[in-house]
Amino acid sequence: MSLPNPAELISQMAIRLKAHLEHRGISEPRYIGIRTGGVWVAQALLDELGSDSPLGTLDVSFYRDDFSQNGLHPQVRPSALPFEIEGQDLVLIDDVLMSGRTIRAALNELFDYGRPASVTLVCLLDLDAGELPIRPNVVGATLSLAAHERVKLSGPSPLVLELQDLAL
Repeated sequence: MSLPNPAELISQMAIRLKAHLEHRGISEPRYIGIRTGGVWVAQALLDELGSDSPLGTLDVSFYRDDFSQNGLHPQVRPSALPFEIEGQDLVLIDDVLMSGRTIRAALNELFDYGRPASVTLVCLLDLDAGELPIRPNVVGATLSLAAHERVKLSGPSPLVLELQDLAL
């Protein structure tokens, strides 16, 4: 299986996101990337959009439902939101949507900061594995992987997708 080119996906996503926001009447969204890959995708998307909007970052480690099983990742950093959440139209950006658990954790954290007017979910890849009923509003590509396959995003620039075979 060959993976799509991230730069091409970002270009397509920028067009779709712009159309989505215009359709919803959103003129001043607040952009938030989920650490780490989501921040890289968010920055590439903002660059493609030609936007100088501030970028918020979320580290959802403490909000994950598997925190007690997996423990704390050694590179946990605090979330940084340089704008209000209350009443704002947010664009939440992640690299890969697999189970939906990271997005659930991100939403839980965001609501601790306030109640947004709306949240638009943008993901570079949707692996269509949906353990939770969460789907992106804007997606670069949807892939179906074998149980022994994973996708890894490297970045921040250039963004590179790599298919990993866990069976090897």
